[in-house]
Amino acid sequence: MASTNLKKVNPDLLRERNKCTFDRLELTHLLDGGADKTEERHSRENFFLEDPELRSNVPPEYLGHKEKYEEAVRKACIVFKKVQELQNAGKGGMENFREILGGQLGSAILKDGNPLTVHYVMFIPTLMGQGTIQQQAEWIQRAWNCDIIGTYAQTELGHGTFIRGLETIATYDPKTEEFVLNSPTITSYKWWPGGLGHSANYAVVVAQLHTKGVNHGIHPFIVQLRDEETHMPLQGIKIGEIGCKLGMNATNNGYLGFENVRIPRINMLMKNSQVLPDGTYVQSPSSKLTYGTMIFVRVVLVQDAATYLKKACTIATRYSAVRHQSKIRPDQPEPQIMDYLTQQYKLFPNIAACFAFQYAANWLWDTYNNVTGELETGQLDNLPELHAAACVLKAVSTSDAAQGVETLRLSCGGHGYMTASNLPSTYGLVTAMVTYEGENTVLFLQTARFLIKCWQNKTKLQNLTTIRYFEQVARKSLPFQKSVDWILSILQQTTAKMVDLANSHINERQRKGMVYEDAWNSTSIELVRAAELHGRVIIVETFKNAVEMARPKVSKELFAVLEQLLQLYAVSTAIRCSGDFLRFTDIQGRDVEMLQSWLEELLTLLRPNAVGIVDAFDFRDEVLSSALGSYDGNVYERLLEEAQKSPLNAEPVNKSFKSYLKPFMKSQL
Repeated sequence: MASTNLKKVNPDLLRERNKCTFDRLELTHLLDGGADKTEERHSRENFFLEDPELRSNVPPEYLGHKEKYEEAVRKACIVFKKVQELQNAGKGGMENFREILGGQLGSAILKDGNPLTVHYVMFIPTLMGQGTIQQQAEWIQRAWNCDIIGTYAQTELGHGTFIRGLETIATYDPKTEEFVLNSPTITSYKWWPGGLGHSANYAVVVAQLHTKGVNHGIHPFIVQLRDEETHMPLQGIKIGEIGCKLGMNATNNGYLGFENVRIPRINMLMKNSQVLPDGTYVQSPSSKLTYGTMIFVRVVLVQDAATYLKKACTIATRYSAVRHQSKIRPDQPEPQIMDYLTQQYKLFPNIAACFAFQYAANWLWDTYNNVTGELETGQLDNLPELHAAACVLKAVSTSDAAQGVETLRLSCGGHGYMTASNLPSTYGLVTAMVTYEGENTVLFLQTARFLIKCWQNKTKLQNLTTIRYFEQVARKSLPFQKSVDWILSILQQTTAKMVDLANSHINERQRKGMVYEDAWNSTSIELVRAAELHGRVIIVETFKNAVEMARPKVSKELFAVLEQLLQLYAVSTAIRCSGDFLRFTDIQGRDVEMLQSWLEELLTLLRPNAVGIVDAFDFRDEVLSSALGSYDGNVYERLLEEAQKSPLNAEPVNKSFKSYLKPFMKSQL
């Protein structure tokens, strides 16, 4: 369980914990995947968080931009040395990297981003996924041992998600068997890659491949950026950092331009497509194989969305149990703000969403691994569905998590605005996810393209899992039932009819003379909505399946809570989509009223267990890093302690008083 510090626990939190109707540790084990997984996680947390070298003498918010980056590099090097220690001790595994690079341990140690994250999350996976066996043998060990530090340079100043529009050019020169890289315009400069500014000395660069006078589209190349000894930029490399951002200011995002930079032919990653010594181009069996790294990262981001939202829920829920404000009845004391139904409405649906996103992330991770295994045998049939699912789940989970974290920050009033709450920083990290690795609107449209294609070929859906409901949805009345199955059926019917309508509008616009692309653009608002609804179908269904699978494994007390959380997520989703339901199904206004009553009932049922549920998320205080969310609940003492850390409080009178303020005040006499 989370660390308690030596202070006495706030009595309000003690009372909340005593109300809990289920075994919190049982829920922790369920979420971790077993008691052994919880033990492994605790061991990992101790290994990293109790290392004095990974602590900062000055809170990062009081450091300058340059100092913040330098401190992040110091910590990042220690962190990955420790990861290598775990690997060498036989305690390796993906969990180490997912926790260190994601929202769990990673953001606890490096609160404003890690300049080496992209090296592990994108550079190495791209070498593994896009390199030949020979290229992997040459590069992966060097990268794994950090003999070189890499980044993934795809996004440009003028193009992000639309990667086919990238402008960086790699032209093959058969005389020297080299590619010549150039940035022909200012908009072709690479922009945003993490670690590119000053950390990485190599990059996987995505560029337009030109050979024998033909542009063969985007391909990945390994490019050395800096000297391995001096770290100075190589000739023709124009490189630097892009500057301050809303968050992630230690990530060292950079820019990169090329001027006649030559690399060997064998530096093109050629697992899928190849360029022969004479310049002959050998095409990949599928252009989508180039996008493997992006799919991997999107899969990971769904889990990160769940983790960051869990943190914010823990902070806001504990604070809501401790904070007393105003009066419900004039003759009664000020209640805990969690007793207000409006506060419960801010907290509990987001807690339910944490479970929904985690189960969706688990399902997507398993699907990704299965499809990746199929790709190794040359089977590509399930790749489009994986791509569509990764796009839409990344988009829905990150947008909902960003909105959720902001709602939770606002639920903490003025104290939530303070950096000491860790809610502003958490929001900065989450809202960035809405844009990177595919801007969400574009991802919705990519999923919509898959949905329209499937709708037009409904006879070929038997091997697809996420849209099987296209075949099952009947145009029949679905009278209100107080069940998740009913909500799922209504959601599926609504989604199918939305896809059908969008498809009809595209066809209708084409009949009136529009070319297909313009008809698509003119229908894009409906297409985005159809894709979002489809994403919510997947999330509700995976949550429902996960709870059903848990039934025989957990106590009846815990199962009752899981069912309430499932129902709350489903009902919240239904209310969010009620306008679409009214438009596309036979439900009536009275049915929406029933949903609202059901939601309010669920809020009341979950109220006694709210603190117990977030306690089961099992965040150590060091991971939460929040004066409002500590396990002991001593909010006001911790806020005052954090205030004392401000450098302005190191002396009673700042020198600006004598230099500026006093002369100004005297001049007014």
